Amino acid sequence: MVSKKDISAPEFPSHYIKLIKEDDVLKAIKKNTRTFKKFINKIPKKKIDYAYAEGKWTIRESLRHIIDCERVFAYRALSFSRKDVNPLPGFDESSWALHAETKNRKWKDLIDEFDALRKSTELLFESFSQEQLLASGTASNYQINVIALGFVIAGHTQHHINIIKERYL
Repeated sequence: MVSKKDISAPEFPSHYIKLIKEDDVLKAIKKNTRTFKKFINKIPKKKIDYAYAEGKWTIRESLRHIIDCERVFAYRALSFSRKDVNPLPGFDESSWALHAETKNRKWKDLIDEFDALRKSTELLFESFSQEQLLASGTASNYQINVIALGFVIAGHTQHHINIIKERYL
């Protein structure tokens, strides 16, 4: 059985991966889904558009960022699982945030979007065989495997839960 010991990833996402205690990637993603949904639904309405410092994202913008990143990570996992040999580009999260027009999005719509995306991510990872979870490819000029991307998805979301708890609430 493929587990956390089979992760192959560069150093930079290790912070996210270390935030996840589970050894099974699908269990990790599903547990993170439950944790995030409980957390996000308890955020006071008056805090949604709060930023803790000048130039920092609001909680609404942070949720948009989580959604955007999950889409990228899931696409990378899909691409590598299908043995696509083409290197995938990086992305500029600051530029994406600047051009996302998040202030025009309703909070409930963002939560619904996260729910739909995360369900899709769960189904994607449920569909992967052991061989596919071990498949790797190049993204942002780094080699990383599919199972690592699953842990990054859960860990990145947990990272933002921690930041919101520490700096926003």
